[in-house]
Amino acid sequence: MSALRRPSPEIIVLCGCLIALITFGPRASAGLFQIPMTVEYGWGRDVFSFAIAIQNLLWGLGQPFAGAVADRFGAFRVLCVGALLYAAGLVVMAYASTPGLMHLGAGVLIGFGLSGCSFNLVLGAFSKLLPEKWRPMAFGAGTAAGSFGQFLFPPIGNILIDSVGWHQALVIFGASILIVIPLAVALATQPKDAASLAQTTPEQNQSIRQALTEAFRHRSYVLLVLGFFTCGFQLAFITAHLPAYLKDAGLSAAVGGWTLAVIGLANAFGSLGSGWLSTRMSKRWLLAWIYLGRSVAIAAFILIPASPASSIAFGISIGLLWLSTVPPTSSLVMLMFGTRYMAMLYGFAFFSHQVGGFLGVWLGGLLYELNGNYTMVWWLSVLLGIASALINLPIKEQPVVRAPALQPAE
Repeated sequence: MSALRRPSPEIIVLCGCLIALITFGPRASAGLFQIPMTVEYGWGRDVFSFAIAIQNLLWGLGQPFAGAVADRFGAFRVLCVGALLYAAGLVVMAYASTPGLMHLGAGVLIGFGLSGCSFNLVLGAFSKLLPEKWRPMAFGAGTAAGSFGQFLFPPIGNILIDSVGWHQALVIFGASILIVIPLAVALATQPKDAASLAQTTPEQNQSIRQALTEAFRHRSYVLLVLGFFTCGFQLAFITAHLPAYLKDAGLSAAVGGWTLAVIGLANAFGSLGSGWLSTRMSKRWLLAWIYLGRSVAIAAFILIPASPASSIAFGISIGLLWLSTVPPTSSLVMLMFGTRYMAMLYGFAFFSHQVGGFLGVWLGGLLYELNGNYTMVWWLSVLLGIASALINLPIKEQPVVRAPALQPAE
């Protein structure tokens, strides 16, 4: 797509944000389906948890490869394939009467689908298609849009489950994912764009192997990747198990749905604020404060008896910090290594995030079945938040040292 025919930055950001909103909503509503599915089929919570854990792991595993393909050939093809896999996974999940089918649909298909069409691919496209001055706020906007999907979809999911049943609710969610395909046109680049860019951007001369070797020998990148593990652990555990935790405390299913929705709404503001702060303060200190703040919010929540008021208050506080790690993390990856392999290198950071997500969801279900409560996982989330706050402090916020021809582009 030539520069003359490329959509305006406003259209690129709008379409990217809509993709993030649509793809984040159904997976953020997964917890709503845990109790209906386990009750109907007589499963333990560990069955549902393991499927969502697989989803998180494969989302992270597929992300670097999806990012590498998008870096080389453009985001359009990857977004379309991802949307089709995601939609198919929701339909399989809707009719999964055995644990194996549940793991295939909710785990494998949705996991790989998310790796190809989630907000991570959108951020990578933003880094290539938008002017440099647009990028930090666009990263925040894309992340906030995903959060707004979390605000919209859980209440809709509750309404659909009550009115048409959980099976049809998942099918409707699957149909909504297909809207991604026409929106992805605005984020398309052609292979010739990469070739053209190679003539003007010296970092294009770097191979994928060189980029990976450079990144994993860079101490600050490794620390950033390790810290991102905690983000995934906390978010995936809360998304999958918070509704059940509140139900166990005697609260209605609506409270769980609205708490997830409030998290999404608060995160829209938190992500935009984080994108704004990423241009005005140290990104490593911003990350440290976010992780520490999460630990404080979680500790306060589990120490106070659960009620609708405490749940909504927790939703607001944790929501402001929910995906606010993404703008500074993605900005640091771009600052260190430039835009050429942004989607791939951020993808490896995100893989660490999703390994954390796998363990958070899986341990939540496993330890619940063993202990009858989620206490151990809540406190582990607190400790990991403190650890990540400390891990981010030694990061150096500067481009990697290269030969002059390979210095990161603006």
